[in-house]
Order: sequence, then structure tokens, then C-alpha cells
Amino acid sequence: MSLKLGDIQETMLIPLSIKASETMRTNARIKDDKAVDIIKSLGANTERYDKFMSHEGVIARTILIDGELNSYLKSYPKATCINLGCGLDDRFSRVDNGKITWYDVDLPDVIEVRKNFFASKERVSMIAGSVLSDDWLTQIKTEEKVIIIGEGLLMYFEEKEVQHLLTSISKKFSNFVLIAELMPAFTANNERYHDTVRQTKAQFKWGVDSGKELVKLCPYIRLVKENSFNVIMKQYSVRGWLFALLPKINKMNNRLATFISVM
Repeated sequence: MSLKLGDIQETMLIPLSIKASETMRTNARIKDDKAVDIIKSLGANTERYDKFMSHEGVIARTILIDGELNSYLKSYPKATCINLGCGLDDRFSRVDNGKITWYDVDLPDVIEVRKNFFASKERVSMIAGSVLSDDWLTQIKTEEKVIIIGEGLLMYFEEKEVQHLLTSISKKFSNFVLIAELMPAFTANNERYHDTVRQTKAQFKWGVDSGKELVKLCPYIRLVKENSFNVIMKQYSVRGWLFALLPKINKMNNRLATFISVM
């Protein structure tokens, strides 16, 4: 299959490639058989999308997000989960408890590709559109707890766009959790140093040194916790351990932050 994707959309091949290669390892830390099937179907050379630091980062954030999501689903088993910038992610299959309602949201060209690999199923819907437009919000009807996932997403937006997204979500949902990947401010506009994103034409536009900066952008949310990917990375490699040990380097890694709504 020949893919025609925009610059940012192409970055979805990075986590896809990494999850597939990790799954095929003997001692795989995560399992994503769908990623393996998609990569085989594409017949693409994904070597440029699967470098060491990106590999460890994607595995770390996958473990962290899945864990955080599962912890909330124990308290809210019928939650409505919204996966913003979903790409070709198959998180629903990993966390489904048989009760959640799930929405995968991404740009139209991504959703068209996604439809080739993900069949429609009960409790799962795909929404084509920009997350910066409020149109996708009108397609979600729920009275349950809402859990929103922003993985590999916010760093591609300008600060004012992030603020718009947070404000729109806060106006739409009165009771939500936001689980978001955050990039340090240092990394913004420095994608040329990133081992895999530099292989694409995508640009990092925004980063923060603390999740508290998002609260300043949107007073309707509160930061619950924030963890560097090094929490996981240090468990599996010497380089990950060194990154966690050295304060300045530790701060250069991405983080997972959890926010809750306050009205």
C-alpha cells in the first residue's frame, strides 16, 4: 500500500514501527500484534523510524499511558475514552474491559489509512477531523466520565493552539481526565536533533518544563501528577539509567502528565 500522508501524519509510522519491532522481540515489554500486521501489510522499510532513543521513549510512554488509563478504568469502568491524534494506535485492544466507549480521532488522511486496518466494532468509533476544530467534540455524546489521551500530539501545536484545545475540551466536558505527553521547552524547534522525527518534515512547535504551565493556559484543569519517561527507561537500559541519574539530562526527556477538570 502506498501512503500519502502530511508531514505530521507521517510521524505515526514511528510508534507503529517501534511497537511492531518490540512485539517481535523474545522478551517484549509490550505486545501489539496489530502493529506487526500493519507493518507487514505495508511492506515498508521502517528502519529509519526505529532508533534506540525513540524506541525506548515510545515503549516507556506506552507502558505509562496504558498503566495510567487502566488505573482510572478501575474507578470508572464505563468511561468514555477519546484518543486524540490516534494514528494507527491499537490501545483499545490492550485496555478494553468490555464496558468502555472509545473514540479514535485524527486527520482525514490518517483515518482513511486507519480504516484499511481497523474494522468498525461495537463501542469504538473513528472521527475524521482536526482536533483543533471543535467539530469532533459535537460527535461525542456521553454522560460518563471522559478520559482523553494526547500521545505524541501537543508538541506539534503552537501554544495558542494548545490553549484553544484545552479550553474547548473544558467547555464540552464537565468531568474529564486528560493524560498527555509533554515535551520539554528545550526540545521545541529542535526536531533536527531527534533521532527519528528528523527523518520526517514534521516540526516540534511547543514544549513546557512543567505541567503547571498548562494550568496557566487553562484554569479549568488541575495537574495531578507528572512522570518522566525515564521512570520506565531506567529499568531497561544503561543509557536510560544514566539519563535518570543526571538531573540536566533527565529534564530533557518527555513526560507523561495527568490532569483533571475543575469547574
